[in-house]
Amino acid sequence: MDALKDLRDGKLAGARRLDLSCSLTEFPREIFDLADTLEVLNLTGNQLTDLPQDLGRLHRLKILFCSQNRFEHLPESVGTCPNLSMVGFKSNQIQTVSEKALPANLRWLILTDNQIEELPTSLGRSTHLQKLMLSGNRLRTLPSLARCENLEMIRIAANDVHELPNWLLALPSLSWLAIAGNPCAPAPSLDSLPAGIPWDELELTQLIGEGASGHIHRAEWQPSRSYAVKIFKGTMTSDGLPDCEVAASLTAGNHPHMIGSIGHITGHPSGAPGLVMELISPEFTPLAGPPSLDSCTRDIYPCDHRFSPEVALRIATGLASAASHLHRHGIMHGDLYAHNALCNAHGHCLLGDFGAASFYPSHQAQVLERIEVRAFGIFLSELITRTEPNPQLAELQARCLHADVSHRPTFDCIVLELRREGLINR
Repeated sequence: MDALKDLRDGKLAGARRLDLSCSLTEFPREIFDLADTLEVLNLTGNQLTDLPQDLGRLHRLKILFCSQNRFEHLPESVGTCPNLSMVGFKSNQIQTVSEKALPANLRWLILTDNQIEELPTSLGRSTHLQKLMLSGNRLRTLPSLARCENLEMIRIAANDVHELPNWLLALPSLSWLAIAGNPCAPAPSLDSLPAGIPWDELELTQLIGEGASGHIHRAEWQPSRSYAVKIFKGTMTSDGLPDCEVAASLTAGNHPHMIGSIGHITGHPSGAPGLVMELISPEFTPLAGPPSLDSCTRDIYPCDHRFSPEVALRIATGLASAASHLHRHGIMHGDLYAHNALCNAHGHCLLGDFGAASFYPSHQAQVLERIEVRAFGIFLSELITRTEPNPQLAELQARCLHADVSHRPTFDCIVLELRREGLINR
């Protein structure tokens, strides 16, 4: 369907969503004919450099995507949209963000892969802000977001941050943090890691998965065993840098509740980074689906999904032990979610996807671990609502979600509590 032609012919009256990707160089004024109904506007993949000053006429607009265009600034008119809560300008050439460019109801901001050196102080007044994606810019500092008490996810990987500010470490809701590729979180270079696997020794046989960051293939490698091979699509993902993901995966080593990594690929014909991993049995499936545009930071489960008490505790213990193992190695997973865990019918789970993983400074280890503990607390709450009541599990979950970061337990303590005989047998 030619959406632009249909728009101009008046055939889209009443539309709540509009997707236009057709090499646009100017904003089609006919979009304003949908002002009384339009809630989602996706202009990704065009050649736009600006938006009209009267964009606020789209008074019902909630979501605006303008990724992969040619913007060099975030248009101030974005800030005039009264109901706009999600703004995505990934992979442009944005250098400046005006104080006026941020809408009052901002909940989710995506400025990944741009050229931003500084953000406006007005961002700190975005008290509805829940998800902030800033990886792949030139930021040295952030404006204070201490008032953003609903902020749960921050992605600032691949910037120029030398020290994490104290206000960030004290945010009461922060649960998912990606900081790899900054001076404050140096990762070992791939050249220093063992287990380089030559590309020409691998025989790719089948595409078995695809995500935002890469393709996963089934492959044969000597001595004639099957593995999973991830080939990254580019040099930047929403969560950070491929090399940082590979370094974290290999440094983490082996654990019974993690998807094991065998080695990194050398000599790929196009120079693409890649990772060789254990091939997981098809009996393991994702615990949940990733968050939706509406849920923002919450995974999506099937409506009727339930766990027996034994399986729920087994899952929780496995995930906590994997996280404990990572933090003993100085690694924060950064994306501790049910959708990144595979599980079989017996509750044996495997944590994967190290795309947001970060090595962190030792002097901030305790507080960074407890930030990730909150992510585990959210995961526990999802389990609790899908199994039989367990007061002890609910009490542990509440402590993991404590607003004061220092009052949360460590992963070692969590594992010990989950493994206690009394708790396991309830």
